[in-house]
Amino acid sequence: MTGAEVRDVDVVVGGTAIVRSIALELVGGEFLALVGPNGSGKSTLLRTLYRALRPNSGQVLVDGTDVWRLRSVDVARTIAVVAQERPADFDFTVADVVRMGRTPYLGRMARIGASDDRICADALERTGAAHLASRVLHTLSGGEKQRVLIARALAQDPSILILDEPTNHLDIAAQLEILGLVASLDGVTVIAALHELNHAAAYADRVAVLKAGSLVGCGAPSHVLTPALIEEVFGVRASIGTHPDNGRTQFSFSPLQTESNPP
Repeated sequence: MTGAEVRDVDVVVGGTAIVRSIALELVGGEFLALVGPNGSGKSTLLRTLYRALRPNSGQVLVDGTDVWRLRSVDVARTIAVVAQERPADFDFTVADVVRMGRTPYLGRMARIGASDDRICADALERTGAAHLASRVLHTLSGGEKQRVLIARALAQDPSILILDEPTNHLDIAAQLEILGLVASLDGVTVIAALHELNHAAAYADRVAVLKAGSLVGCGAPSHVLTPALIEEVFGVRASIGTHPDNGRTQFSFSPLQTESNPP
């Protein structure tokens, strides 16, 4: 399976270092959660992975090749992205939106063929969105739209799937459905920026923690997400328990004690 490596990447924007000397390996077939406070560099780091932003120094490698040495069409055939920004609500049907995922495989004058339609239908089935195919995108709920956008990404037949805050603005049920879907994908390497540490602990194989643009921890959630690290990075007190259904680490949080916030 395709993996990736971030090798000593720095990103400076407007004279400010946003990402600082990050070295990170994305193992083929795993689900890696990227966590950290707002402004810690998660989205910026993801943008370097899918070649939307060129690092000031360092390299991003996909199966050992610098992404900036690859053709853009080859990047699009290897890496699919579900970004925070959603497409405008034009009157496209779900089927049309998912077909857009086949664009990297079409020539200038080529049209969607039967094999492309089969791939799109499979992507809709994998995401539990086949019943929505004839619906217009803007009539869907937030969770349904996210399923469709993931289906469009899978229609690219990618080896790597990048998601930036995939549960943002979704209700709890939709959040769990989306994360369960992503975690169940076979043959795809996933990296997702997540806000909720309990989600990262419940669904990810590994977690990478960013603070002020630097990587401060990476490994199994139960090993990396310690109370000391959570306090250092997020500024809250964490109590650790065990999830009753899946046996994974589960957190509860409380504010740190201060003079204005006594126990």
